[in-house]
Amino acid sequence: MPTILGQNQYGKAENRVVRITRDGATHHIKDLNVSVALSGDMDAVHHVGSNARVLPTDTMKNTVYAFAKEHGIDSAEQFGIHLARHFVTSQDSIHRARVRIEEYAWERIETDSAAEDACSDVPRHSFVRAGQETRLTQITFDGTSWEIVSGLTDLVVLNSTDSEFRGYVKDRYTTLPEARDRVLATRVSGRWRFAWTDDAEPAPDWEESYAATKGHLLRAFAETYSLSLQQTLHRMGARIIEHRDEIDEVRFSLPNQHHFLVDLTPFGLENDNEVYLAADRPYGLIEATVLRDGREARIPADLTHP
Repeated sequence: MPTILGQNQYGKAENRVVRITRDGATHHIKDLNVSVALSGDMDAVHHVGSNARVLPTDTMKNTVYAFAKEHGIDSAEQFGIHLARHFVTSQDSIHRARVRIEEYAWERIETDSAAEDACSDVPRHSFVRAGQETRLTQITFDGTSWEIVSGLTDLVVLNSTDSEFRGYVKDRYTTLPEARDRVLATRVSGRWRFAWTDDAEPAPDWEESYAATKGHLLRAFAETYSLSLQQTLHRMGARIIEHRDEIDEVRFSLPNQHHFLVDLTPFGLENDNEVYLAADRPYGLIEATVLRDGREARIPADLTHP
């Protein structure tokens, strides 16, 4: 029975690269997990096992480390752009490159002597792994245009008040009481797609854009009096679109990390919104995309399998 080869790609996944930049006694660190996937003229290797047009995945790994030295790592996005452009333009058989990067943040450990004189030559080379989110980016290049989707995961946020949940549909299986003052908590997984697609146009300042975008989603979460997690999600995405001209699309996946009031009446105690059970499962999962008017959605609906 005849068959047809469908979509295919290959690459080197999860190349862990740490780049230390030494500025005298002050050091800077970038910690990335880089995955490369290439596609193009690969029929022969699938049909007859010919490797004549196959760039070894070991070479991809070596390129990641060499580029960390040759180009440095100003940002995850710019590093991915260097890699994607190289693979597509240096290999006739490669027509499309996708580079996914996770960035792990580190914070400097300041010593007493360094804090007293930040301009001195006191060693500043100690770091602690930051305990917030993991930064993400995906760079796709087809030789002509770019698609840059950045984001974050595992950013845990909580409002201890200013959240309600009531007026919902009730049927014979509904036991959840309405809440006029509840804890709202979630672990944010978000992606945002940049309008920039053309080398002829100035690229965004990737570092500034990430910091500002994260700041807007946090402020929207904190400043929204929430009648539903859906409302909060929409406000987070809308605020980013309203304030960041370089972003056309935002998608969030927000698990509702429920906090239930503990019944303390068996102990003769009143629980006045003070003691909660934090339940990690099961959880409500709220997901949605917010778009700039006139733009089309391109971020995958399921952020767990982008």
